Amino acid sequence: MTATSTADVARLPLMLGELRLPTIARLWPDITARADKEGWPDARLLSALAELELADRARRRIERHLAEARLPSGKTLATCDFAAVPTLSKAHVMALAAGTEWLERGVNLLMFGPPGSGKSHACAGLGQALVENGYRVLFTRTSELVQRLQLARQAMQLEQAIAKLDRFDLLILDDFSYVARDQAETSVLFELIAARYERKSLLITANQPFGEWGRLFPSPAMTVAAIDRLVHHATIFEMNVESYRRRSAASRKAVKQFDPVTDPPS
Repeated sequence: MTATSTADVARLPLMLGELRLPTIARLWPDITARADKEGWPDARLLSALAELELADRARRRIERHLAEARLPSGKTLATCDFAAVPTLSKAHVMALAAGTEWLERGVNLLMFGPPGSGKSHACAGLGQALVENGYRVLFTRTSELVQRLQLARQAMQLEQAIAKLDRFDLLILDDFSYVARDQAETSVLFELIAARYERKSLLITANQPFGEWGRLFPSPAMTVAAIDRLVHHATIFEMNVESYRRRSAASRKAVKQFDPVTDPPS
């Protein structure tokens, strides 16, 4: 190797750092050694390095987006018990997980059911699948987001705060029914719904059906307007089944009480 080529190699890590190509900077010695050994054409070597950089960049992007999504830990579609919720079609949810057309049209998803019916698990699993497919998602309790928007309104920055949420393809509002009936709270929530209408998707979980939403908003007109915007382009899931948590607790209790010595199988 000539002095010039040695100098070029010595400068390579610095240049790759300037170009923000950390994967190539880390792997190029091994890849180029293999290319020399196997006699790769220059184009194949360049293509291999570019593919490794792009793959690692995609992995890092997904990691960042999963972190910002604030999804509940361990709640994935793989661990979702679809058999326990017959009204929730696994095939339908998996199709939604691919994203594409429904997110581009700003279609909403609404999940209704009693506490413990698996709503939060299903939407968290769907959210993770969407992030892994390249979309940006935010999971939040509705009451927490409302508090943040109220603070933004007090600082005269509500419009900017709602606009910042546009970076998320899907906004998951969990426990929608638990928002207190307060003029300030429900008005910022209504403004969020109106701002995303027909542009960006919402996924809402609620324990109460539409007929009970009158207690969430201070006026019938606001209630009707909010529901109208949510259901105009929406898929609705009714998950009125026995509490998943209650069934799981009962199963654990039955297993604990069973003694293979004193209670042998019949």
